[in-house]
Amino acid sequence: MPFKGGICVAEIDIFDGHCDTVLMCNLFGGGFAHNGFHVDLERAGKYRRFAQFFALFGQPEDFPGKDLRGMSFSEIFETEYALFRREMAANAHTIVHCRTMAEAEQAFAQKKAAAFLSVEGAELLDCSLERLEEAYGLGVRAVTLTWNYANALSGSNQEETDRGLTAQGKDFVRKAEQLGMLVDVSHLSDAGFWDVADMLTGPFFASHSNARAVFSHPRNLTDEQFTAIIDHGGVAGLNLYGEFLGDRPDVDTVIAHLDRWLALGGAQNISLGGDLDGCSMLPAGFTGVESWELLYERLLQRNYHESLIRDVFFNNLMRVVSKVCIM
Repeated sequence: MPFKGGICVAEIDIFDGHCDTVLMCNLFGGGFAHNGFHVDLERAGKYRRFAQFFALFGQPEDFPGKDLRGMSFSEIFETEYALFRREMAANAHTIVHCRTMAEAEQAFAQKKAAAFLSVEGAELLDCSLERLEEAYGLGVRAVTLTWNYANALSGSNQEETDRGLTAQGKDFVRKAEQLGMLVDVSHLSDAGFWDVADMLTGPFFASHSNARAVFSHPRNLTDEQFTAIIDHGGVAGLNLYGEFLGDRPDVDTVIAHLDRWLALGGAQNISLGGDLDGCSMLPAGFTGVESWELLYERLLQRNYHESLIRDVFFNNLMRVVSKVCIM
């Protein structure tokens, strides 16, 4: 049914910076075409253009079996990458693994979705420059430096929170920049964030983080951090995880985080980063990828300009990809 101004769901473009659907398929079975999780191609197919960063992520305890510790991080990467490749092959008629904006545009021209690949937590790459380069060769185009736990690169938002990038971490960031990979500062310690900001001249992103001034949580960005992302021409992705939004979150709670960043001058620096399939509580009324239209419609109802909404939902993140991921 048309939204205000005649816009309908078939005219919406989506580019989301983070989901954990690969992990869910590994843990519980199922695939990208249709599943009971937050993201599948059947539901995403209602949008005009759909692009998604699929994260490779997991902890050894998620994969028990080989020994009491489960899989190694390297084995998790290999297992999840193999599943991603299988799903790309099984759904080649509807989705394409893309590395650049040009490849995404080719996919859209063929009425297909664009799948970008990221790694959440550099421990899956052994925090190694060599493994980072191998991942780039496999088509990974973004890496979240830490998950919740500190690693050899930096402290995280939950562990060793005052520790910034180590010498190894700085080398890792330089290598990512050299390769043409997006550096993702979601989950990073505040000290690590500022080390990244000081090192890089071009865009970086917080793939799935909200505004700390709206809801005080260490996973969210301070105003100063978001301003640094603006200064670098990067983006921060609105996260739908209720724990990072506020008490009893709904669609207007999500918009409150958007409004904070708009007030800081970030109209070109906000994107989507739903953390779908990586969160247990969504805002009221949200059930998965199909629910992005609720946010779109609510923004139209509240008289946000359509060009701004299209930038947040698609253009801003695609612009950053076009500047960083050039090969």
